[in-house]
Amino acid sequence: MFLLTTILFFVSGFASAQKVIQLSYCSIDENHVRLDCKYSLPAESPEAFCKYTQGERLLDTTNPEEEQHAPFKHRARARIFPGNVCRLLFKNLPNGKSNFTCNIKLANSTTSAFKTSVVEKKLLLPCSAPSVLLQSYSGPLLTLMTLPLLFALDWL
Repeated sequence: MFLLTTILFFVSGFASAQKVIQLSYCSIDENHVRLDCKYSLPAESPEAFCKYTQGERLLDTTNPEEEQHAPFKHRARARIFPGNVCRLLFKNLPNGKSNFTCNIKLANSTTSAFKTSVVEKKLLLPCSAPSVLLQSYSGPLLTLMTLPLLFALDWL
């Protein structure tokens, strides 16, 4: 009976945990990148903290109990915005590919949700580009928004 109770508790706890929905990125200027980590939380959850990492290196965090890795103190800044978005502004992005991981953790929790993206500097779109603005919309909403454009092209 104990084993069954433990399994049910784990499954119900897992189903209501925090979740990273999307990690998107864009270029602020030639050498600076912005990453937006959209996440969901269970109802009535405690405060959530976010952090961005590259491997074991902590770029920045909103958790005051964790310390930012020294080389990134003037290059990376993480902040939480309304709508469950954790944003990282990262300066001096090196050439080539860089891995960024967004971690979301509830206060007093031992588990976290995360998502990793590979950012390639030469392929970054400006943050004002329509494709970047549209990547935050869900599939059905994006389809509805682009239908008039599709119909207009059909008439040409």
